[in-house]
Amino acid sequence: MHVRYYGTSGAPVLILHGGPAAVGDVAPVARGLSASFRTAEPWQRGSGREPLTVARHIADLHELVSDRYDATAPALVGHSWGAMLALCYAAEHPGNTGPIVLVGCGTFDQAARRRLQETIEERMDDDLRDRLTRVSIDGADPADEFVRGFKLTRHLYDFDPIEPHADKDEFEPFDIQAHHETWNDMAKLQDDGTYPGAFAAIRSPVLMLHGQYDPHPGEMIRDSLLPYIPHLEYHDWPRCGHSPWIERAARDAFFSMICTWLEERTA
Repeated sequence: MHVRYYGTSGAPVLILHGGPAAVGDVAPVARGLSASFRTAEPWQRGSGREPLTVARHIADLHELVSDRYDATAPALVGHSWGAMLALCYAAEHPGNTGPIVLVGCGTFDQAARRRLQETIEERMDDDLRDRLTRVSIDGADPADEFVRGFKLTRHLYDFDPIEPHADKDEFEPFDIQAHHETWNDMAKLQDDGTYPGAFAAIRSPVLMLHGQYDPHPGEMIRDSLLPYIPHLEYHDWPRCGHSPWIERAARDAFFSMICTWLEERTA
């Protein structure tokens, strides 16, 4: 994995990007927390000869933790799919995991995924549907089609962003194979009951942060996790979408809450 490091003092914190395969997305979070913590932003493994699995991502993360943080279990801050990965890692390696912050956590059951899709559909208009149809017709390359569709719909996830999302072209071509392989494996693990059942092993304190405008249904996701993580704390903000660090009404409160919560639990 390629890893970017920020900050020179404070407790270690790993910032896990979403997607899967949305490398670079959480750089603003890593930078924003670096005044108080030693943050690291690992870019998760891309596709290769063997299909990607959740277990492979857990093993990669554990190699990083073991090599660099053998004396102190780092805190994990994950966004979207990265929040899901943080929980999967903590369930597999509870003794190597510090406090966990879930930001815009992804879904763990079919009902929550249906609600997510229904919300996105409700926010579309006919013009956007027509543009997406044209992308589907014109898109010869699946990765290009996926990225173009994402750029057309990502505003449906935001309430009032201070700044636009970073352009994916700033990083590297979107790895559509890594995205599909990883998510397909996660879906299978949910279908067979592995997740969220395995999360009962998590001993770390867990804070779930969510925007009320996020199409991911925060309260439904929280309720699916509570039977296995009864100590989970939940906080949401109005006028806030999927990425609180870009939201005008929530950005300052988002960074303040993470810093205060982590400082109290890593002192």
